[in-house]
Amino acid sequence: MSPLYNNASEGVVTPLNYADPPAASAQDADSDASRAALVQGHSKYVGRFAPSPTGPLHFGSVVAALASWLDARAVDGRWLLRIEDVDTPRVVAGSAERILQDLDRLGLAWDGEIIWQSQRSGIYRQAFDRLAVAQRIFGCACSRREIGDSQLARDGSRRYPGTCRNGLPLGREARAWRVLTESGDICFDDALQGLQCEDVERDVGDFVLLRGDGVFSYQLAVVVDDEAQGVTDIVRGADLLDSTPRQIYLQRLLGYRVPRYLHLPVATNSDGEKLSKQTLARAAALSSASELLHASLVFLGQEPPLDAAGESVQALLDWAIAHWDRRRIPATRTSLAPAQAFES
Repeated sequence: MSPLYNNASEGVVTPLNYADPPAASAQDADSDASRAALVQGHSKYVGRFAPSPTGPLHFGSVVAALASWLDARAVDGRWLLRIEDVDTPRVVAGSAERILQDLDRLGLAWDGEIIWQSQRSGIYRQAFDRLAVAQRIFGCACSRREIGDSQLARDGSRRYPGTCRNGLPLGREARAWRVLTESGDICFDDALQGLQCEDVERDVGDFVLLRGDGVFSYQLAVVVDDEAQGVTDIVRGADLLDSTPRQIYLQRLLGYRVPRYLHLPVATNSDGEKLSKQTLARAAALSSASELLHASLVFLGQEPPLDAAGESVQALLDWAIAHWDRRRIPATRTSLAPAQAFES
């Protein structure tokens, strides 16, 4: 059994050297008693919201921000903000500033300083070098076209076939650096979606940590930052559910703690597509912050009073904190966004 697994019988990854007790099962984690224990018996809950500044907040982003904020505030935890601008070529000028303004209008105040990934390349380099010294990194000369015929991974990317695992082809130079993966299921118990398992080597292959243009991958950056910020609980969209085994794989390699995960249903348009810049998603309707928060709470199954949409932002948030219940969130990967959630 690989040292990446600490449950030899099932291959289920659970936190090691973690300040908190081991993560509870999905059923236990949803109970009132276990939620109260986050305050009374555990180390402080630390959540986070980590948007990419590639455009304005859309409805799905607001849902993720609100759910992660409520999950922290309901147990008197901390909620951190991180701007994931590590992929600098994709950053849209002014987007980060607008995101901060939108969060402020929604009353979603964060704790501590904002972390900007674009300023942390040296930190990512240290983690990368640790893996390189451990002989877990190799250079890859393959272009996207050369692996274009490989099988699809769960998230729609192409599985790396291992072409350069044993060295670069003669006369070729590395255009990316990948982490060497191992065979074996990595499993985790998502608080909403249930038990998830993936054999990263079989289903994804060796994945990129550093691109040829010097940009570190999202997978490495997010793992390093979650550890550095002491994040204990990650609440985010289910579009990242299939990335989680890769991140746990890196956490194990680097000796990091494994946070608890809850993956929310992703808001989709009428064609079933995730709301994103690629699907031309309109910005979230912030002309009435209270109405947008109310629509987000309905999407999350929290059943706010019908007339609460006319309340002040603070009154609505106070109600939401007092009534936050994970068990009401639909345990699905996707859900249709309401039409009134968008700017016209």
